[in-house]
Amino acid sequence: MSVVEGVPSRPRTPTLRDVATLAGVSVATASKALNGRANVHPETRRRVIEAADRVSFTPNSLAQAILAGQTGTIGLLTNDLVGRFSLPILMGAEDAFGAGKMSVLLCDAREDAIREQHHLRALLGRRVDGLIVVGTNTDPRTTLGRLPIPVVYAYAPSTDPHDASVIPDNVNAGALAVEHLVATGRRRIAHISGEVQYSAAQDRAKGALAALTAAGLDLAGATVRFGSWTEAWGRAATHTLLDQSPDVDAILCGSDQIARGVLDVLRDRGIDVPAQVAVMGFDNWHIMTSGARPPLTSIDMNFEMLGRRAAQLLVDAISGTTTTGVETMPCRLVVRGSTALGA
Repeated sequence: MSVVEGVPSRPRTPTLRDVATLAGVSVATASKALNGRANVHPETRRRVIEAADRVSFTPNSLAQAILAGQTGTIGLLTNDLVGRFSLPILMGAEDAFGAGKMSVLLCDAREDAIREQHHLRALLGRRVDGLIVVGTNTDPRTTLGRLPIPVVYAYAPSTDPHDASVIPDNVNAGALAVEHLVATGRRRIAHISGEVQYSAAQDRAKGALAALTAAGLDLAGATVRFGSWTEAWGRAATHTLLDQSPDVDAILCGSDQIARGVLDVLRDRGIDVPAQVAVMGFDNWHIMTSGARPPLTSIDMNFEMLGRRAAQLLVDAISGTTTTGVETMPCRLVVRGSTALGA
């Protein structure tokens, strides 16, 4: 080993040319052999692999991928500032891609169309193999248009029916919630939800009302009470509801935040939950459900499952199998103490 001013020099990194020379083949043949190309004789491939092992040659994975037309990277573009939706979807996607097989680059557009286009150009510049676009709600979002890579929209569907979108089944989620309340013996079920223009609020109410009809029940309080996705709205709506319909025995809330406000009012009025009134929410947001008194029953949107499905559709598209249209994913019930005695 040579020494410069008492410092050992670093050993030279072996190259593909070193492998080719040792195996007695051209650089092009060595590259084909190490990249698994079919038009290489088995004996030649064996010699090249043995030569690579002898000189400890490690192929440049990015260069290999570019030669093969792929880089092993996926872009995830979101507008979800706090990561409430995007992070579990990201975790599900990474599970589906498999450890070490795909890398996911996360970009937050912060509800800014210009920033979104900037991130999109940056991801395309990095030669990502595909893109998952995550919305902040289930309202349809403007398509990114025709891109040179496959795109799958998650949580918020694309406005273009030719795009692939994966969303939670909010209609069935509403029905699932009411079915649980009915199963616990509730017959006077009210519904307090969020902003009326949101598709999630409308879809959850649609499913809930259909389940009430199927059970032969009417909605307590006469109408769905739409407002905002806040605890303050939950408190205000509950005061009005109890004044008008004091015999209510269950309140289904359009979100966990609304449910926290509902629980505050019931506690202040000395109404026992769940003995007198059951309460449940949507989203299964851990910050809200675990800190509630009692712990809050909620419908989980299955974000990780949604992420896994979006990733699978993207992998299929990268492989040449394209899916179009909107696919809905099932949600699940998580029972806690706000609806079940002793839970």
